[in-house]
Amino acid sequence: MDRLTLIIGDKNLSSWSLRPWLAMKQAAISFTERKIFLDRPETKAEIAGYSPSGRVPCLIDGDLAIWDSLSILEYLADQFPGKHLWPADAQARAIARSVAAEMHSGFADLRNLWPMNFAREGMRHRPVGLDRDIGRISEIWETARRDYGETAKGGGPFLFGDFSIADAMYAPVVSRFATYGPVKLPPRAAQWCDMLRALPAMREWGAGAKEETETSPAGSD
Repeated sequence: MDRLTLIIGDKNLSSWSLRPWLAMKQAAISFTERKIFLDRPETKAEIAGYSPSGRVPCLIDGDLAIWDSLSILEYLADQFPGKHLWPADAQARAIARSVAAEMHSGFADLRNLWPMNFAREGMRHRPVGLDRDIGRISEIWETARRDYGETAKGGGPFLFGDFSIADAMYAPVVSRFATYGPVKLPPRAAQWCDMLRALPAMREWGAGAKEETETSPAGSD
């Protein structure tokens, strides 16, 4: 039996669940997945059995429950230092933490106006108020790739070269851009976005999201 259990919401809807799930898959950290469908009569009681906040995701490690996406990712980085979930270089690590925190606390317009709907693409919905968030996110992706990803040792394809928590934090935005776009991105940002969408773990999550939309009533995150 796996030591870790990750409690998640619907794969089509729960953007915060995708973040630690993707990181654990990408880093080959073994875990048991427990999905609780959102917006159902039993949802609140089921989540309360795991998560002190009453929200997903929540990581269970023995008697310990960690209930915030970024906290889960930081815990995983501490528990599995060999997985290198933050860049090794101190400067790159500081910037990676900064952009991850910016995603964690910011971009409210994007999250509110473009809720995650992973299984759908090409809805071509662009309400007023999103240009600032989209512009800033594009800048983050472009500059991270230019200043760190391309110059990192080995020159990996992720924001800071190798996969990191920063990539996981922005994965749901990649989904949103596909759902509601197209969104015009600068070259490095566009390349990273396409690469992340093609990851086997992202495709696995997408298959689960598609299955939900075909078998389950719609809800919201």
